[in-house]
Amino acid sequence: MSDSLPLEPLEAPLRVLVSEGNSTSAREAITILGLSGHHVEVCDPAPFCLVRFSRFVRKFHRCPGLQENPAGFLGFVERLLATGKFDVLLPTHEQGFLFARVQQRLLDRIGLALPDFAGYRAAHSKAGFSRLLGRLNLPQPATRIVNSESELRDAIEFPSVVKTSVGTASRGIWLVHDDRDLASALQELNAGGAFADEVLVQEFVAGTIEKAQAVFCRGELLGFHAYRTIAAGAGGGEAIKQSVARPELRRHVARIGQELGWHGALSVDCIMRDDGTPPLLIDCNPRLVEPMSAYLAGLDLVGLLLRVSLGEVPAIAAESRAGVRTHLAMQALLGCASRGGSRRDLIAEGWNLATGGGPYAGSTEELTPVQLDWISAVPLAIIAMVLLAAPGRGVALARGGWGEHLLDIASIRRIESEEFG
Repeated sequence: MSDSLPLEPLEAPLRVLVSEGNSTSAREAITILGLSGHHVEVCDPAPFCLVRFSRFVRKFHRCPGLQENPAGFLGFVERLLATGKFDVLLPTHEQGFLFARVQQRLLDRIGLALPDFAGYRAAHSKAGFSRLLGRLNLPQPATRIVNSESELRDAIEFPSVVKTSVGTASRGIWLVHDDRDLASALQELNAGGAFADEVLVQEFVAGTIEKAQAVFCRGELLGFHAYRTIAAGAGGGEAIKQSVARPELRRHVARIGQELGWHGALSVDCIMRDDGTPPLLIDCNPRLVEPMSAYLAGLDLVGLLLRVSLGEVPAIAAESRAGVRTHLAMQALLGCASRGGSRRDLIAEGWNLATGGGPYAGSTEELTPVQLDWISAVPLAIIAMVLLAAPGRGVALARGGWGEHLLDIASIRRIESEEFG
């Protein structure tokens, strides 16, 4: 195994095409790319997506939506790549599913770090990930995988967590305490056609959510970072994080990546139980999720991913620093409103964010770093004004990012079809 070393900067700036611009992960990756001096262009179906408000984006390309038109989206990206002006294609969200499916026709045009499609599919599917954990004998909550409403009713024990096999940004997850919660979950599951795929029923476990991010090269773990949720935001996101050292979780993630022969970025969620027993793995994302936490803790996972994308085999990166606190002001405001906060509550939250008071003492903004990228203040200011005018809109605004850059069962089936073979 290679020695742990600081990550050296790339010798020359790269021209990077980022495959979407409406997720918090893309927004944070673009900040890191921009601070590193790279030329960044973005494609997204939304004309005023989050990354439009960044000085680091040199050019924006409005493209077809991945969900409704994966073939159109792919054709658009391929035409951009055919110009020959990009060095790396960086999938920051579920576009990686499509790119993994067709990567052999992309790799001769562009630097791209993805595992084979079978491995990607196993990590992308909650059911596939649960089966992988079972095969590796890694800890997870007690889990049943069902295919119908009747099977779900037989499997449920209160309280439980019900999950669709496809879903990100906390879509398709229900905490079910009683029969009323179960009826509501079943109504949404049936309306969304969830039983056309698999549904998970997991034991509810009390504890704190922690997340790990990693970059692999052909199954070898090169860089690892973990953080703890200090305060929740909206839609399953975090408002405040703190980096932590988790050697046991690192070993689990390394085993997962080794088993899958993983190439590129991988993120895993776990629950640190209140009783202090070992963590339980609960979810997986085949990408980097909000990489600024790692960057501010001294580990540039985006830079490492660029090197792997270019075909390099970097040395294992030095550990990130534990105890580094970061926050997302937009998530903090949306979370406050989503939990029923009043205008007074929102003003108090905004004051603490602006002054670094209360829970934000010693914390650094990671999503909208106004001092580094002044135009990032625009979406934050718009969110603040809308919430102050109508605090009840918090939930609807939080759901606004769940759009055309995400996949659903129908688009997954199309990508898996012979059309993309």
